[in-house]
Amino acid sequence: MRAGYEAVIGLEVHVQLRTQSKMFCACRNAAGAPPNTLTCPVCLGLPGSLPALNAEAVRMALALGLATAARIQPRSTFYRKQYFYPDLPKGYQITQGPVALVEDGHLDISGDPGVRGDDHPVRIRLERAHLEEDAGKSQHDPGGNTSVVDLNRAGVPLLEIVGAPDLRSAQEASDCMKALHRLVVALGICEGNLEEGNFRCDANVSVRKTGDPVLGTRVEVKNINSFRFLRQALEFEIERQITVVEGGGKVGMETRGWDAEAGETRLQRSKEAAMDYRYFPEPDLPVLTVDPAEVEAVRTTLPELPEQRIQRWRTDHGLGLDEAQTLAQSPAFADYFERLSRLSGTGRGAAAWMLGEVSRTLNLQGTGIEAFPLAPEVLAGLVRLVEVRTLSFGAAKDQVFPALLAGEGNAETVVARLGLAQVSDREAIATLVAQVLEAHPGPVAQVRAGKDSLRGFLVGQVLKAGGGRLDAKVVQEVLAETLAQS
Repeated sequence: MRAGYEAVIGLEVHVQLRTQSKMFCACRNAAGAPPNTLTCPVCLGLPGSLPALNAEAVRMALALGLATAARIQPRSTFYRKQYFYPDLPKGYQITQGPVALVEDGHLDISGDPGVRGDDHPVRIRLERAHLEEDAGKSQHDPGGNTSVVDLNRAGVPLLEIVGAPDLRSAQEASDCMKALHRLVVALGICEGNLEEGNFRCDANVSVRKTGDPVLGTRVEVKNINSFRFLRQALEFEIERQITVVEGGGKVGMETRGWDAEAGETRLQRSKEAAMDYRYFPEPDLPVLTVDPAEVEAVRTTLPELPEQRIQRWRTDHGLGLDEAQTLAQSPAFADYFERLSRLSGTGRGAAAWMLGEVSRTLNLQGTGIEAFPLAPEVLAGLVRLVEVRTLSFGAAKDQVFPALLAGEGNAETVVARLGLAQVSDREAIATLVAQVLEAHPGPVAQVRAGKDSLRGFLVGQVLKAGGGRLDAKVVQEVLAETLAQS
């Protein structure tokens, strides 16, 4: 961001809830069905049809509210929000009105050092989280001649989380979106599949001179379903607005979309004011009343939250923030790491394998940890052998791990069969060190003259002479002792 300016960003995150049925009818809530097969008179908005509130959607909203230390409103209301799009069959959306079920929560994220000076935690206020129904989905012919509408998604339950304008950079916005994604997936209220659009956000962004208390004109960037796209879209939009201001122009209050291929935001329409939506109370739904006992019942079902896990792992295992956040990417991945670290006796070693070879394998296979062929008990055996230096990491990664994936037995069996047990005998290693030093007098002289960068070359030659079975740490120790004695 250019010096002298700051961005003011607030996110509106749309969370598609994992209910069995839609928000106000009994139609199945599922992706991938043939177009317009999951519909009924209610979600099609046919005359005379009446909505009935999905109780499970309410429970999921309560879980989000409790997890963000929000205030649960005992009474909240539904309104009709009028607008006319082809994918909105009723001509209005049922959403919660002035009072939402969940209000005044918060989420803590790391601050962006580039704008705040450090990465200390920053509290992002969540103004409200309200229940509403999703619209259908329009699909447009690339040639621009034909559009079709699939209404399977119409009426699917949404929880819209409205964040306060507390974010100050594109990076913070991306981090906030990631934190919310981890949270709703861990709570089990959202599948979290960004490609399918069941977790997406709109970003409201303005710029102002640093220190100016007056907010700039807000622009909304709509329907972003990627953490990377959110960061890129905001980086572009912030620079675009600064350019407009410095050129003496005025930023218009408008809605823009992100064109990933062009790498720019593009004008979609001028921004509607609230009065344009002609809100009025939904006459077919009563006031939503929540009993305190219902709230407490939901509280008892809450799991350990992702941010709590992340902090615990950092304290217990000495992990970095990025490492811990990646391990917490999904409940299943986090649970696998928990078991692997406990069974292997090393949190750092388990993290290295999870973030390295396990993730690489999952990416190559295009699957999640649920389909990973090795049980934590099997992989833990390999991690332990490396940890106690019975096996070198290189041999573990290149030879034993593939054998385990192929189902050739446990780690100990494979190591024995392939003769890969690491040699730590100092006398045997000292013999090889002496041979290498004698064979490379030039590098030896240079190391003794102070060119320490060649020490790695000598270590590599010793390891090579040992057929990759030597304990690298012992090799380094014996080499240092031998060079010091000569």
